Amino acid sequence: MSRWGVVSTIKAPAREVLDFAAYHLDLGADHLFIYLDNDTPKAYAALDAHPKVTVQHTDKTYWQTTNGRKPAKHQLRQTLNATHAYDQAEAMGLDWLGHIDVDEFLCPALDFRAALAALPPNIKAARIAPAETMTQDGQTGLDPKAVYCKAWEPNTSRRQELETALYPTFGLYLRGGFVSHTLGKSFLRTGLGPLTFKIHRAMHESQEIGPSQFLTGVDLCHRHIKSWESWQKSFAYRLEKGSYRAELQSVRPGDPGGLSMHQLFTLLMEEKGEDALRAFFNEICLARPDLLQGLEARGLLRVYYLALDEKRERIFPGWRDNKA
Repeated sequence: MSRWGVVSTIKAPAREVLDFAAYHLDLGADHLFIYLDNDTPKAYAALDAHPKVTVQHTDKTYWQTTNGRKPAKHQLRQTLNATHAYDQAEAMGLDWLGHIDVDEFLCPALDFRAALAALPPNIKAARIAPAETMTQDGQTGLDPKAVYCKAWEPNTSRRQELETALYPTFGLYLRGGFVSHTLGKSFLRTGLGPLTFKIHRAMHESQEIGPSQFLTGVDLCHRHIKSWESWQKSFAYRLEKGSYRAELQSVRPGDPGGLSMHQLFTLLMEEKGEDALRAFFNEICLARPDLLQGLEARGLLRVYYLALDEKRERIFPGWRDNKA
């Protein structure tokens, strides 16, 4: 069986940091590398005490030592940290290392370790397809303990059909109804030599590490959307510096609706303000009955029970009482 680990650069409250760590430890991760992008003492103390976690507060000293200076963009900080962890992973006995974010949770149908072990030996990168969350805001008849997700449809013709049928107003501007990334994330075999572990892939100089293969029966539950309120709180940051920033190209270049997310959201705000954003949110991000039915009919509805509170309190008991 394959020994696996995860690396993540995190800027989040202590509860969310420990949710992420506890979930993946409970799933069977052999080691976690957590790089705290801000000072989170309660999370640091709890993680530092766990034998399967290497935690690093990426302060000024850390960046001076590893890079000479702190990179301004968090995407570059993520890449440097993931590469830093990868360079240690083989010596720590890991066969695979994955690079994911604090709002991403591996959801395998069966044993994740066995799924990695079943890959052909020539496969150097295992890809995990995303399943993007929808919000339950104001909806009745849904299980409040569940997380409802739309899975990625890789077939182009089937994806085009669902974009028109399920998202009649805004489907033209997106891929598969996804607001965030559709590329998924990567696990790499350790011991591949010098490489750069980026956010969605790994590179050796200008060449992508491969061959790669998508893992069947494994989704990456991406909690990009939690509620209208939380989406609004993160919207300005994402528009300026994050996943909706101006430098990113359209997800559908050359298509009639080929606006980037930055262009689309800027246009909506300029034309009708928050009402237009809310209309977008309700069509794309809300777990409304007709959307759930449409996804289920196409085999794309995912319902997960992450049980984050239970796992956090079991694996990191007393973390709130830490005096650090």
